Amino acid sequence: MTVTSLHRDTFVFPPTWRVTFVEPQPATPLPDLAAAVQEALDHPLDSPPLRELAHPGDQVVIAFPDATRASPDHVFVPALLAELSYAGVRERDVTLLCAVGMHRRSTDEEKAAKLGEEVLTRYRVVDHDPYDVIHLGELEGIPLVVSRHLLEADLVIATGIVEPHQYAGYSGGSKTVVIGCGGEGTITATHCPAFLDRPGVRLGQVEGNPFQAFLRRGGERVGLRFVLNAVVDPEGRAVAVRAGHPESVHDGLVTIARFLYEVPVERQFDVVIAGVDPPKDVNLYQASRAATYIALSSAPALRPGGFIILPARIPEGAGQGVGERRFFRTLARRRSLQQLLDEILEGPCLAGEQRAYMVARTLLDHPIIVVGAEHPEVVEACHMTPAATMEEAFEIVRDWLGDHLEVLVVPHALHTIPVAPRREPSWASLAFP
Repeated sequence: MTVTSLHRDTFVFPPTWRVTFVEPQPATPLPDLAAAVQEALDHPLDSPPLRELAHPGDQVVIAFPDATRASPDHVFVPALLAELSYAGVRERDVTLLCAVGMHRRSTDEEKAAKLGEEVLTRYRVVDHDPYDVIHLGELEGIPLVVSRHLLEADLVIATGIVEPHQYAGYSGGSKTVVIGCGGEGTITATHCPAFLDRPGVRLGQVEGNPFQAFLRRGGERVGLRFVLNAVVDPEGRAVAVRAGHPESVHDGLVTIARFLYEVPVERQFDVVIAGVDPPKDVNLYQASRAATYIALSSAPALRPGGFIILPARIPEGAGQGVGERRFFRTLARRRSLQQLLDEILEGPCLAGEQRAYMVARTLLDHPIIVVGAEHPEVVEACHMTPAATMEEAFEIVRDWLGDHLEVLVVPHALHTIPVAPRREPSWASLAFP
């Protein structure tokens, strides 16, 4: 089996384990994505059609997510380019900006997979540089620093997907430009513990979420006028598409996403097995989201002291970008997780270190076993336990917790929010002083 396959017939559980599977609500993929995209572009939400927003001579930027997000940009971007062409925008006046944030630059192969060879040969495609930015002032004390390309454009457009997000509640909308094309100052300030510990900054929460509010105000300040977003199933197939005003599109798709992704469970469990779908299994920085999503939700399905089993190949190890390397150094250079937390809380917390903070908070209460990693030494250095097989992981758990366990299997942990009956203490009361 592949380590990311967590179907009921994939492996044999110990007979004394009581196992529950939970998955997103079933949804039918759009039968013709291109037709659905065109329908969305023809009937945008709270916005004129793109062909009316654009004019000959306009400098246009289309920001699109990098390869760690399963946005169907191979369909989205050509459709947007066709609308711009119809409006008289010249090919040389369009810049396609890959929103890498503080991740590594995208490869030529990733760009080709994202956009198609024809788009690459005809249009200017660049990676966001978090240091080639302009400071736009502050929003409630948070610096808004974004790509120079955005501010030199007459029209800014973004693509993306609406899926659960640890801080924003749900991704999509303005996040592609504000964070994906943000400078280090913005990413550091919005990802530091003081901001992430604010009430309302929660997985699955949009209303009353300061992180989401910053994204929306930041998108307005940057001049983001039009987005094309989708909700996708765990296989990356689009099940809903909307275009138009960033906030209206986001709100509409969040309603659909919540119905699909948020699944109630009747109790808390001793063990959660959290599957990581590609492309998030590429490195430990991305794959660790599955563990923190399980442990740090507002109503966790994992009991205090319970184990997390995380099948993930992580072929890139901890990750290759600036943020990923900081994540690894921050976890690996400290013997004590509490020391790590204390030091990060004292600040400053650089972009990338926030993921180490979230993982450390999880590890203080929940051991994490990473199964099938191609770089087990990276797993071990980050205070987690490597296991070659699921059977080995099961034995580790049994040695610690015994034989009679309640086990929850979440095959698609980044697209599933198991919601258990609330317990105390809440995440807010767990925030470190």
